[in-house]
This record gives sequence, C-alpha cells and structure tokens, in this order.
Amino acid sequence: MKAIVIDTPGDESCMKIGPADAPVLGPGMVRIRNVACGVNRADLLQRQGFYPPPPGASPILGLECAGRIAEVAKDVRGFAPGDRVMALLPGGGYAEESVVDAGSVIRLPGSLSFEEGAGSIETLLTVFLNVFQLAALPEGGSVLVHGGGSGIGTTAIDLVTRAGGRIVVTAGSEEKCRRCLELGATAAANYRSDDWVAVAREATGGRGVDVVLDSIGGPYLEGNLRALADDGALVLIGLMGGAKAEIPLGVLLARRLRVIGSTLRTRSAAQKAAIVAAFLARFGADFEAGRIRPILHQVFPLAQAAEAHRLLKSSGHFGKVVLRIADDGA
Repeated sequence: MKAIVIDTPGDESCMKIGPADAPVLGPGMVRIRNVACGVNRADLLQRQGFYPPPPGASPILGLECAGRIAEVAKDVRGFAPGDRVMALLPGGGYAEESVVDAGSVIRLPGSLSFEEGAGSIETLLTVFLNVFQLAALPEGGSVLVHGGGSGIGTTAIDLVTRAGGRIVVTAGSEEKCRRCLELGATAAANYRSDDWVAVAREATGGRGVDVVLDSIGGPYLEGNLRALADDGALVLIGLMGGAKAEIPLGVLLARRLRVIGSTLRTRSAAQKAAIVAAFLARFGADFEAGRIRPILHQVFPLAQAAEAHRLLKSSGHFGKVVLRIADDGA
C-alpha cells in the first residue's frame, strides 16, 4: 500500500510517499480503506523522533482516520465492509489502509464528509475524556482552554457550550479570539497581550474556572492554578511550552485542587472502547444528527503532508488540518 514513510526522523522534508506493508488484521479488529486522516501535533513530534508509537502500533504517522471498512475480523459484530466510519488510531493514519480495534471506531453520519470525520474523532474523544470524565465538569461549570483556535480548542467550545457550560479560551491573535467568541466562547484572551488569568476570573465573577485544559505545560502552571476555582482541576495534555515547573503544594492543599496528567494514545483498546461508548451515550445523538462537526481549516493531499506539518507548526490554522488520501471508491 501507499503511505507516508520516514527513513530518518527530522524536519518536514523527511516525509515521503512510498510503499509500506499492509497492516495485519487481528482479532477484534477492522480494516479501513482510508479516504482522509487528521493531522495532530503528536505527528510533528513523532516525525522528529520525540514521540514513538506505543508497543505494537504502526510506526506510520496518524492518530485518526476516516474511510470505509474493507474487512472485519471474524469476531467483530456491528460493522460490515462498505460502512462509512472514522477511527481513533495508535498510529498508521497516513496510509491507504489502517487496522484498529473495533471499539475505537465510530460510524460516520451521512451529513459529515470523510474529511470532517478524519478531523473529528481525536479531538472529540480528547475533550470528552479530559473535561467531562477525568475533570468531571459540573453541570453549568466553566472551563479554560489554551489554544482556542486549535482542533482541541474549537471542539471544546462546541462540547462545553452544548453541555450548558461556559468556556474561556486563549489564542494568539485578535482574529482568533474573535472567531472563538463567534463559536460560543464566553471570553477570549490574546495570550500575547492580555492577562488571561484575569480574563478567566472576570468571566466567572471572580470565582475562577472549574477546569483548565492545558497543552502548554511548565510556564503556564502558576497561572493555571490561579485561574482555577476552589476544588477545580487542571488537566495537562501536552508540554508545548516546557516540561518542568514547581508545584506549590500548599496551594493544592488549601484550595483542594487536582492536577491530572493525561494521554489518550497509550490507553488500552478496552479503555478507548469505554471512552467511545461513554461519548456516544452523552453526545451521540447530536453527532449522528450532524450538529457536532469540526472546523476544518485546510485539506491537503497526502503528497503535501510536509506543507500540512509546516502549517500546524506555525499555528497559522484555525480548527483542524486534514490530509486527503484517496477518493471514496464506493
């Protein structure tokens, strides 16, 4: 099959289209003929050699895909060849075919394109897991998300407001802040010029937010804790800004704060299946009806994966960046 292959980790130029072995279908798995795949910051790290795939996962980049099922294992029920689906992958999305545990697969509504499906599942499940499950956002609660214009950020705006909550975001330009407000954010702070802690506290009447979803890490720790309400939770899902910071333990004790580290990729197939099932129970009707859909910034052909990575690295996007792998041959 055709895939993006990397001989030696490095900059964007190390990615080439070349032949790769078709993945082996194991028990409980489905084979997907990919039409599109999402591009995520984890892909940029893996390309550089900083984020190896979990044991047993495909070394090919790509944590989410959408396409049609081509084959199902004998023990799989509920899916059949030809079904339109999207899937959460531990790796292998930048390729013509992917295999994945059936529990990590969601049917793609007819109202969504394959490109929209490929740009949906990773962000939907990331936000759902971290904000609604791990942090246990209370009814009518509030969230601060850094990177409001990212795929995670735009998805968080959708799910939090859909659930009746309020969301404050940070973004790197006035234009991105404006677009986040148009999507439904309660408040938006330009992290280059605004005091985002003050914005978050003002938006919550001085109380602070119930949940912070952070992909920046070290330099934001102190501000994140100040932005939280008592009994709040900081969920750390990335380290874009740095991996080290001092935690003021006295503040955690006095204000009963929680700091949670979380990744999705390394979870077991059973854990991912449980997250998928819980997401569908909470938001499945809205998703099936097409009321939940991603903001797509740009779709690149697979041959332009390097350009897609450069765009993501520059943070010049708003929403998701997607690669189109093939036409839907159904």
